[in-house]
Amino acid sequence: MQLQRGLATLPGVEDAGVVMGTDANKDLLAQSGLASDNTQSARADDLIIVIRADSEPNAQAAIGQIDTLLTRRSSATEGADDYRPKTLAAATKQLPEAQWVLVSTPGRYAAEVAREALRFDKHVFLYSDNVSVEDEVALKQSAAEKGLLVMGPDCGTAIVNGVGLGFANRVRRGNIGVVGASGTGLQQVTARIHQLGGGITHALGTGGRDLSEQVGAITAKQSLDLLARDEATEVIVLISKPPAESVIDELLRIAYCVNKPVIIDFIGYHPPEPQRNNVYFVKTLDEAAALAVELAAFEASDPTPPPATRYPPPAGAPGALHPPKYLRGLFSGGTLAYEAQLILQEYLPRVYTNAPLDKRFQLEKATVSQEHTIVDLGEDEFTVGRLHPMLDNELRIQRLAQEAADPETAVILLDVVLGDGAHPDPASELAPAIAQAITIAKEAGRHLEVIAVVVGTDEDPQDLAMQIAQLEDAGAQVEQNNEVAVRCVGELVSGLQPIAGDSSVDPTFLQQPLAAINIGLESFTASLLAQGAEMVQVDWRPPAGGNERLAGILARMKGG
Repeated sequence: MQLQRGLATLPGVEDAGVVMGTDANKDLLAQSGLASDNTQSARADDLIIVIRADSEPNAQAAIGQIDTLLTRRSSATEGADDYRPKTLAAATKQLPEAQWVLVSTPGRYAAEVAREALRFDKHVFLYSDNVSVEDEVALKQSAAEKGLLVMGPDCGTAIVNGVGLGFANRVRRGNIGVVGASGTGLQQVTARIHQLGGGITHALGTGGRDLSEQVGAITAKQSLDLLARDEATEVIVLISKPPAESVIDELLRIAYCVNKPVIIDFIGYHPPEPQRNNVYFVKTLDEAAALAVELAAFEASDPTPPPATRYPPPAGAPGALHPPKYLRGLFSGGTLAYEAQLILQEYLPRVYTNAPLDKRFQLEKATVSQEHTIVDLGEDEFTVGRLHPMLDNELRIQRLAQEAADPETAVILLDVVLGDGAHPDPASELAPAIAQAITIAKEAGRHLEVIAVVVGTDEDPQDLAMQIAQLEDAGAQVEQNNEVAVRCVGELVSGLQPIAGDSSVDPTFLQQPLAAINIGLESFTASLLAQGAEMVQVDWRPPAGGNERLAGILARMKGG
């Protein structure tokens, strides 16, 4: 770009073109009247330089300036260190505090450059396009395993701690965070928020394909999680073209678990309702910005502290390797267990069970819990040769002790079903077992929450009030509505772990002064330097001189 502009300003030069030799670029040259037989024979990795001048001497003079223009240090990057490292490894040594690597190399090289950045434990702003979806998925999965972000490919815009990456507008700081799959959409929303008097904490780009079924919104989920846990962010805006249906369901589940207002504009998407709990649906970018500013002003001015968690959050012993975070449901009623699974889909990514709605979440062994687990103890596998659990509490008592001894168990949910034909006094057996389970956890330095839903009436022979009193005296929280109990459990357990699951990113890096390494467009370095960020520009060249075979060998050697 800089070479083309430099050539175009030389005396007698009427037009100039500097492009890589792709078919699309050849078509553009033809449309501009700059094509020739030589340009058509160029390969995709060849650099085409075309000059049209008003005379042969001026054309030759312009050609003579090419080397000077190519080697001229861009004045836009003045202020950076004179030494430019040739490799990312050298750049990392020069600026070890860099959290980001900006990648804007040609697409055929971009994935490997991004992979190398991840090997150095850097977050990646991947501006390059023409990166395959297979490479995108692999990069984002690798980043997620390391607790890192890959924004892109084809990510044009982001704002991190007040510094714009790529193409970003200068906006005031505030309490609104934005996640955007669209670069220009993200710019429009952040600019309008600024114009309306609001401000931005961070605006995180994902790349246009992130919310596709193939990619599965890996970066969007990480970004929602980051902003949900960022103390400075009080309102979140999520914008995108309509995601895949499966992705919409997953993102909404996550959004409902965020303890902040979340405004969603899936452009062209028709939600079933305009608002649900903390989630607001809007139809336009401007509406998203206006509502964000309105809610942000309310959040900032509301002196009322957020409501306390309904139940005290389970806590692990200091330094525990496996802090409690999982739900264990022990049901005697099959329909109640089924409804619990259905409701928990809104709060948790997966719940394992011996009677699953989704066969992917079938327990390997019904006698052994796996992550979040609901067990229907009334299923045939538990009732062969013994009474149904509504009559016999022995299995449930054993399982209560088993789950209480598991250091990852945070909450135990169980039903107590009364009525004619049921156990004459179930609480007399369950209450001591609940008290013992709570004691087991306490002696291990953990808090265990036990929630019981009691199904019955004041005319049942077991004496409803007495049953509830026994359970509460044992330390259980009692509900009489299964949905209420399950939703309380869902809210509690979903708050015990990052909403992005194992791919969560430590949000503290968002508050650090931005430092980055740029590989590609020098204008990005100039922009970040102008915003006060620390930058190192890598003097990047295609590996192995662009030889694909040799480059592949080098990549395999690095990977080993």
